[in-house]
Amino acid sequence: MIYIIRHGKTELNKKNVLQGRSDHPLNDEGIMQAQEAAAKLQGVTFDHVFTSPLIRAIQTAEIVAEGKEPVIDDRLIEMDYGPYEGSDLKNPSPEIIAFFSDFVHNPAPEGMEQLSSVVTRAGEFIESIRGLKGNILISTHAIAMKGILEYLTPESKGSYWSKYIRNCAVYVAENDGTDISVPVKLE
Repeated sequence: MIYIIRHGKTELNKKNVLQGRSDHPLNDEGIMQAQEAAAKLQGVTFDHVFTSPLIRAIQTAEIVAEGKEPVIDDRLIEMDYGPYEGSDLKNPSPEIIAFFSDFVHNPAPEGMEQLSSVVTRAGEFIESIRGLKGNILISTHAIAMKGILEYLTPESKGSYWSKYIRNCAVYVAENDGTDISVPVKLE
């Protein structure tokens, strides 16, 4: 099985700031969210753990798969928001409003990574682990996670981009070493 988790909450998440690739640790609530996810997955022994290089994803992986050393993979990093990183999401720029209102039809603003790039690197990562046996944990970020979900569900035609993925949400997919099933949200 493949378990894909979004990192726990950080202070920038709490402040509604477009965090992107800035490297902020989990706050107390984020640590608690990761501990709750670990409790939900307590019967799962992870054979492989992969994480984004950002500390919030690393911390989440270390809490959820306690005692298992995570492998850092740059392809799991969050979308590059370029000049928009650090933007206040309570008062976003017109370009951000347009992009976030319709990810499928509006390209990312200039200087920001395109969603097609996120899906490409997510797909490259998935293909690199497809043959692994056992339980796999992937600790990543909201947009990077959506890129993985889009890659694994091409018939979604972009529907994941507009879905809200809360901190420490988990999606699960079966992996037989060749085929990976459509991921489902773990409730």
